[in-house]
Amino acid sequence: MNFFDSCAQESIDCSTDEALLKQYSRDTSIFVRTPRGVIFPKNKAEVSRLITLAHEARARGELVSLTGWSAGTDMTGGPLTDSYVLSFTKYMNHVSARGETAEVEPGCYYRDFEKATLQSGNYILPSYPASRELCALGGIISNDSGGELTLQYGKTHDYINELEVVLSDGSEARFGPLSRSELAQKQKLQTLEGDIYRKMYTLVTQNAATIALNTPTVSKNSAGYALWRIHDRARDTFDLAQLIVGSQGTLAMVTNAHLRLIQLKKHRCMMVVFMKNLDTLPEVVKRVLSQSPESFESYDDHTFSLAVQFLPQMIGQMGFWGASKLGISFLPEVWTVLTGGVPKLVLMAEFAEESAEEARSKAKTAIALLRDLPVRSRLAGDEAHSQKYWKIRRESFALLRKNLKGMYATPFIDDFVVHPEDYPSFLPKLNAILQEYQLTYTIAGHVGDGNFHIIPLMDLSDPKVRRTIVELSPKVYELVAQYHGSITGEHNDGIIRTPYLPTMFAPDMIRLFEETKRIFDPHNLFNPGKKVAGALADIERFMVRSV
Repeated sequence: MNFFDSCAQESIDCSTDEALLKQYSRDTSIFVRTPRGVIFPKNKAEVSRLITLAHEARARGELVSLTGWSAGTDMTGGPLTDSYVLSFTKYMNHVSARGETAEVEPGCYYRDFEKATLQSGNYILPSYPASRELCALGGIISNDSGGELTLQYGKTHDYINELEVVLSDGSEARFGPLSRSELAQKQKLQTLEGDIYRKMYTLVTQNAATIALNTPTVSKNSAGYALWRIHDRARDTFDLAQLIVGSQGTLAMVTNAHLRLIQLKKHRCMMVVFMKNLDTLPEVVKRVLSQSPESFESYDDHTFSLAVQFLPQMIGQMGFWGASKLGISFLPEVWTVLTGGVPKLVLMAEFAEESAEEARSKAKTAIALLRDLPVRSRLAGDEAHSQKYWKIRRESFALLRKNLKGMYATPFIDDFVVHPEDYPSFLPKLNAILQEYQLTYTIAGHVGDGNFHIIPLMDLSDPKVRRTIVELSPKVYELVAQYHGSITGEHNDGIIRTPYLPTMFAPDMIRLFEETKRIFDPHNLFNPGKKVAGALADIERFMVRSV
């Protein structure tokens, strides 16, 4: 009896339906990889049982691995596998919100999660990504997601109190910050959990110098395993939940998350800056940041033009009045284009305060600070008018994926981070590399913290184009490494970036990543080939051949 038949015999919800397998063969990356079957666990006990069944199948000689799946919005190929998918959205989607804390299962869509947290006192998880209407909490945790509010509020790992997980032997564990005495008690356990605590403590303490030298210094990072976050020396705690966050389901299966939330300020005011060139970008960023915006985002001329081109598609699902308001609100942008041309870059900084007057005052001050620079800036008006800018920023990737026939929005250099003070020297070098390949691409991102999302538009049916991806990636990542940046700030490694981790981290650190994987998952059961042991051949093998 094979693994799938064992699952079916125990009445576990599973399927090998061809249409379903096709659905789970794609996320929003450039890859296609068809699983052997899809399993829908109902609870953590069933997750544990599935792991036991997988080990039994392996003992019979069957090569089985298990990969978690939430909403499938990953841009790296992170949840793609040719073995078995564990899909959580069908059953494990419960949320319980209680003011400033919440418990949530991995299959809960963020849109449903936020409804519950808002009803519990206007609280939110501020690390939601741009795909907030589509993504689920399992992916947010697995990627250590960040988004438009990360500039002020941080990433997902900042909001993890505890994580309930199932380990690679099927046992359950609960990870969170431990005091020295609590850690000592865990290390006494004669279980896989105890073994993990003993070995990870040794790894972190004996390699503290290597870890310190390889700790990213930019504002955010999702590359590699966050060994630098386990031991909080200020609080003298040891927290393996900080390692599980961002590990893309390669170390343990998260079954429940205990989260801290924030209460948003009541009023917002947005300022918008239109730039004809990028020469003054570092100075603009510096001056605007001096006023502590809640978010500071950007998108480029290609994205702006596409937004105007596809305005009907953007507003078609908003209803008559919503569409009318959004359409009318674009009139000032039409005037801007007529009088000054399409801006090279649009910056949007939003200020949040307890009073509307204070938010508006901060935005006005930021505008005043830019008066001597060759940029055009103004208030976006009320929050309804701000919606159009957020709509463009949040929907830009979806616009590209859905509307450009014959071309594919191709995320592969889509998420690097550099220090904002390095913009003057870094950006010209980046542009020179991109111009070598005569690409059409859009740039959007979090300009306030140096995180850029570059999405080229490519015909992946062309072998030359596919070769370009393999040629261009190391050039961009080597440049990012020269500036001590991160190759991924929030989208993670997956298939697309795991082979390039040695560009960012020293060989000794890569070995620590490999050892971490062995400690947690000695039989390589969970999502193999991501974070460690990824190959360039995987990129070429699983890349989409046609749109």
